Amino acid sequence: MALRDRLAADERGGQDNDLAAVYRERLLEEIDVDELARLSPAQRRVRMERVLSRMLSLDGPVLSARERSVLVQRIVDEALGLGVLEPLLADESVTEIMVNGPHDVFVERYGKIERVPTRFTSVAQLHQTIDRIVSQVNRRVDESSPMVDARLPTGERVNVIIPPLALDGPTMTIRRFPTPFRMAELVERGTLDTSTAALLGACVRGRLNVIVSGGTGSGKTTFLNALSGMIPQHERIVTIEDAAELSLQQGHVVRLESRPANVEGRGAVIIRDLVRNALRMRPDRIIVGEVRGGETLDMLQAMNTGHDGSIATVHANTARDALGRLETLASMSEVDLPVATLRDQINSAIDVVVHLERALDGSRRVVEVGAVTSHRREEYELVLLVRFVADPVGAERVVSGTFVPAAVPPELAERLHRAGETVPVVHAP
Repeated sequence: MALRDRLAADERGGQDNDLAAVYRERLLEEIDVDELARLSPAQRRVRMERVLSRMLSLDGPVLSARERSVLVQRIVDEALGLGVLEPLLADESVTEIMVNGPHDVFVERYGKIERVPTRFTSVAQLHQTIDRIVSQVNRRVDESSPMVDARLPTGERVNVIIPPLALDGPTMTIRRFPTPFRMAELVERGTLDTSTAALLGACVRGRLNVIVSGGTGSGKTTFLNALSGMIPQHERIVTIEDAAELSLQQGHVVRLESRPANVEGRGAVIIRDLVRNALRMRPDRIIVGEVRGGETLDMLQAMNTGHDGSIATVHANTARDALGRLETLASMSEVDLPVATLRDQINSAIDVVVHLERALDGSRRVVEVGAVTSHRREEYELVLLVRFVADPVGAERVVSGTFVPAAVPPELAERLHRAGETVPVVHAP
């Protein structure tokens, strides 16, 4: 029987032909664990491949060179990495991996989702992979704690949800983050144009408070990374996240990450705890990866008490909706404040909202840049500084268009002038 037939039988749950399981167990018995611990990850892989190849040569089944290579890679991937997911993680075109149970795996490439033939041999193997991931960041997932956010050592964000909440079996989503883009690279990719990038650079250097909004998968984190690259190198930056995703390029960055409760239900450190602690760390800037609840109020208060130039992301459908969303999230704090007071906080804290969308063709771009011009307890007023006007979509389904600028409001222009920044002169249409 050819190896591909054995592996197919293995994936159907055949125990008799599970070559991978047999040789993985023998490999783990053969190698010196203490010796491996002293090696680098790359040396560890090479060492295990050599040992396994020797074992297969001595008493293994008759295999072609290609079949042996496939088997060796699979066994070492399962012993050291994430098993069948390793080839997908090595594929730079894959930006998201979605595992819907052991036999349904999808990936996102270039903004499009597609099914791939990758499969786990069983639910147990999938659970083993999940346990390996979450244990690396001292987290757990079981029936008492069936949802968890984690990250891989290489930076990918992982979300896991298992039964009884996931009805069709363990579900895992891995979001990959490419090498952080600089703003110039996003301009080349069409995420925004040169003049919009220049305007946002002036806003960041001028210490305006910026909110980056958008839907899931719209590119908020990627854009936040690029936007933060415009912060001067000498400033002290504190980043706060649920699962660390940001990769800032400055030399003085302190990264904070929340922590869930332990098995006894104790020890949880939430985002708002970190926001409060960050205020005691003498930050020049505070960057919150995403506000989702009551920590929004703490962030707004920080922005209103001398921590200008802070940046955060929020889920919203438009730039204007982002302000209402912040109000809703701030109201989730245990501090019971009237709506008028929350509106006062938001109008005083937020200067600029940048909204991103993911288009039909999978491209991600800035579609609105708005300046908050309302004051104190007024209704929210947002003046669009830039808007993306899309062209009609043709048969090829490629989205293109034009970034249309508008005049910068006098109050905002004055703040930028005082900060020594050049304000683009644009006549309002």
